[in-house]
Amino acid sequence: MNCPQCGAAIADGATFCPSCGAAMPVVQQPTPYAQAPAPVPVQDKGSIGWGILGFLIPLVGLILFLVWRNKKPNSARVAGIGAIIGFVVNLVITFVSGS
Repeated sequence: MNCPQCGAAIADGATFCPSCGAAMPVVQQPTPYAQAPAPVPVQDKGSIGWGILGFLIPLVGLILFLVWRNKKPNSARVAGIGAIIGFVVNLVITFVSGS
């Protein structure tokens, strides 16, 4: 690196020229790791549609509950309740029609 004032050779990272005393411009080094973008907030409204899906297809409601229980607790709860109600209704219909 050379001094922009007098042209003397200076060490990399020096803040002043040892020959003329001129201040060296500070060069920002790029960071080796780019900062990750801020996470997008997950919208978890717990829509009744997931409960209806869980009611109509209890296995899907159970799977959605297990997958979403940490990331989307409201939607997971609605899907799980729909799955339980759908399973119980199917069970009652099976026993009533079998007798």
